[in-house]
Amino acid sequence: MSALIELKNVAKSFKSADGSSRAVLEGVDFRLEQGEIVALLGQSGSGKSTLLRIMAGLIAADGGDVRYRGQPIFGPAQGIAMVFQSFALFPWLTVQQNVELGLEARGIAPAERAKRAEAAIEMIGLAGFEGALPRELSGGMRQRVGLARALVMEPAVLLMDEAFSALDVLTGERLRNEILALWAGGEMPTQAMLVVSHNIEEAVMMADRVLIFSSNPGRVRAELPIRLPRPRNPDSPEVRLLIDEVYGLMTAGAALSAQGQAHALHPHLSDRLPEAEVGLMESLLELLAEDSFKGRADLPQLAEESELTDDELLPLADALHRLGLAQLASGDIWITPLGERYVAGEHEFRREIFGQQLLAHVPLAAFIRHSLEQEEDGELREEPFLRLLQESMDAQEAERVLKVAIEWARYGEVFEYNYHTGMIHLPESGED
Repeated sequence: MSALIELKNVAKSFKSADGSSRAVLEGVDFRLEQGEIVALLGQSGSGKSTLLRIMAGLIAADGGDVRYRGQPIFGPAQGIAMVFQSFALFPWLTVQQNVELGLEARGIAPAERAKRAEAAIEMIGLAGFEGALPRELSGGMRQRVGLARALVMEPAVLLMDEAFSALDVLTGERLRNEILALWAGGEMPTQAMLVVSHNIEEAVMMADRVLIFSSNPGRVRAELPIRLPRPRNPDSPEVRLLIDEVYGLMTAGAALSAQGQAHALHPHLSDRLPEAEVGLMESLLELLAEDSFKGRADLPQLAEESELTDDELLPLADALHRLGLAQLASGDIWITPLGERYVAGEHEFRREIFGQQLLAHVPLAAFIRHSLEQEEDGELREEPFLRLLQESMDAQEAERVLKVAIEWARYGEVFEYNYHTGMIHLPESGED
């Protein structure tokens, strides 16, 4: 089978705010074969969207080899089209005009581009809305316009960057099923699709292969082939088993990243703390401790019961694992003995345990606390900690990681933060 897109040892770096280089992608090897759909899963910020833009020729790789049909990609490739999460429509143009844009840029004659645009609009279920403006359309219809604009170019490869994530669940599912029906019926000109997603079930329902992307820097960490015929029943045992397996692959990275950090004397500044609110962590732990789960749960089942998306559940599970309140393995999560004591405890007891675990298992928090204790007045500005974090991540990510550490530390009474002055300080005696 011939590869439509082939990547070998691809790397990409960006400049941080202080001018230093930060690796986003490193050593990425990938082949997209003719006739297949591949799904790419990974944490936010792992470089998945950057990888798609490199494949589309929108940005250049810093290293490695990127080829389409055996030829190096330099600039936008004519056989590759991309659908974005944010619709990316021009609000002052009609549906017809938005769909025709790419054809116009290629110098296609007006009559021919009108004919092709009308065919794409009809294929994607928007016939009758050619003259409508984007503001007159629902989110699902706007994403159909984005899809029609990509398909009108008759691409061999369709890249979809979280194309359904901005839609409500039912609309996203309906549009996904319609795309799969067009694919199965041979009505699409596309010969292969690469879909970036945060939704594990969506990936399993669509793809012939699921790739798990690691972070910092991004690279393919695991691959799971899916040999079930489409259409697939999301409630079938085979699909549920695959979903469980993908959860296991996703959480394996979280479990490994948290190992070996207990009692660390120096912060691992490259460690990205998961975006997890303390209140949601506690709610998830309490749910896990209920009789319905008896302290152990299959992550897909827990997601359904808690009504959390994969993008919400996985960081919470990661955080509980890091803090020693739960354990993760093979797509399951179970409460630890300490987690049981935590759930059974009163508010002040929980805060005490949380603070102890934070100092033991999150080196950044321990480092900040130790630094504050060396100061006579027990306070420091946030900027030195941000600069340290920016040695291994960009400024935006550094601010996010520090914010998470501060929120966790405030709950555990490890240190406090003044949002008006930007000062981090030790808790005052008797401070809540």
